[in-house]
Amino acid sequence: MRISTSRVRIAAPRQTVWAVLTDPIYVKQWQYGSVLSTDWSVGSPIRFTSEWEGHTVEQWGTVLLVDPPARLRYSLFAPRPGLADQPENYFTMIYSLEDDGGGTMVTITQQDPREAPGDDSPDGDGENPVLAGLKRLAESLRTTPGD
Repeated sequence: MRISTSRVRIAAPRQTVWAVLTDPIYVKQWQYGSVLSTDWSVGSPIRFTSEWEGHTVEQWGTVLLVDPPARLRYSLFAPRPGLADQPENYFTMIYSLEDDGGGTMVTITQQDPREAPGDDSPDGDGENPVLAGLKRLAESLRTTPGD
């Protein structure tokens, strides 16, 4: 199993980061325009739909854990030619949020049982555009009028 982990510190409270991770209005803004469809109940379906180069791209799976505003886990299947929609071809996304000096440390772990030859991507905090978008959006929402 391949496991990749990324971390990002966000200067916003966990409740704000949680909203950015789970509210479809926000998800669309940091996940390449993906439309999120789920009710966030454990065992319910989850689906991400987006447009890429004129084609509709979908990923789907099951919500596995919801513990607001601390932990989120779901399985996903990302279709590609020759890959059957079978349990062994699903990967798991895990989000952990921890208080960190007035902000939130977000740890994102992807557990993928599939083989991916030639994928030597390092783990870490590098210049991941999705994480950068998550951070930018959550930090822009960290305060509201009257705070």
